[in-house]
Amino acid sequence: MRPSPRRLPALLLGTALLAGVLGIGTIASAAGPGGDAPATAVPAAAGHSGHTKAVSTQASGDDPDGDGYIPAVPRVTGVTPSHATPPPRYFHEFQANCSVTHTAPDDPIVHPGRPGRSHDHTFMGNTSTRADSTTASLYGGGTTCKAPADASAYWMPSLYKGDRKVLPIGPQVIYYKAGVTDYTSVRPFPKGLRFVVGDPAQSADQFRDHPGWVEGFECGDSYKNTDFPPNCPTGTQLNLRMQAPSCWDGRYLDTPDHQSHMAYPVVKPGTNDDVCPAGHPVALPMIEFKMAWPVDGDMSQVRLASGRGHSFHYDFFNAWEERTLKALVDHCVVGGLQCDARGYDETHPERGAALDAQYRLP
Repeated sequence: MRPSPRRLPALLLGTALLAGVLGIGTIASAAGPGGDAPATAVPAAAGHSGHTKAVSTQASGDDPDGDGYIPAVPRVTGVTPSHATPPPRYFHEFQANCSVTHTAPDDPIVHPGRPGRSHDHTFMGNTSTRADSTTASLYGGGTTCKAPADASAYWMPSLYKGDRKVLPIGPQVIYYKAGVTDYTSVRPFPKGLRFVVGDPAQSADQFRDHPGWVEGFECGDSYKNTDFPPNCPTGTQLNLRMQAPSCWDGRYLDTPDHQSHMAYPVVKPGTNDDVCPAGHPVALPMIEFKMAWPVDGDMSQVRLASGRGHSFHYDFFNAWEERTLKALVDHCVVGGLQCDARGYDETHPERGAALDAQYRLP
């Protein structure tokens, strides 16, 4: 099974992903700090709240000089994209089941240290996430994820029906899966990595063509919608799946546009294999949001805090305890299993679980 239904050709990755998805006409290539690696510079979009095409210019706890670049320490060097083809496995994933914690007009990635600057977000995972959250403040914190070691912050624009805010109920499914054919090459996220998936300024066509698109909004028998369906049968719920980029440049935990340090896998020419592009050679888990909102009936008054349905986007800020994340990645992703939040695959009980009954390392 292909882990990503939408894949961009290598030639179009840098241009289409950032110019098309973000809806900008010009992308300038600029050297990152120290002049070592090209980084994408995205022009500012004045006056937009929430996620924007603007680069971060304000200082924060993780970025004291406010230039938008947060270096990885140490950097990952000497890695080339893996073109190996391991034994076929239909699944190579585990779940992070995390419930909603709170909502707030905050965004510690796009607007660090500026409470109230963003449109409203629905937060999951770490219970303390706020505008001034940093790697240090999140790490080891309380969480609504089943695995206590997952103090990561996950968030997305809040959904409304009229003036009523509609929150997902119970643990939401956040997959960690292989985005490349060589699932054995996937390694854990570096501590403090963060990124934004999608953009609220994207058009319906850009949302549909986004490499993270899976099936759009769906309810009942209505699928592949770029906006909310006009009606959802009574008793159903609104669902959406969207995948994140899973190839990392190995250099930065964040960049000014919060995206260019990450890339989606591309198709190896002459094959059906998904590989990381040369500029982003480090294969990380591919996060997939699988969200469910308890809303049905007439959907004409349903909207996101960021706008129409095609403005959907989400954020990830890694604060996993390193040993636990590695155990789950190694056992489930590298091991070619379909795991739950314990790292257990019920179709392969002989392989055991990565975590104990309390979702902790044994």
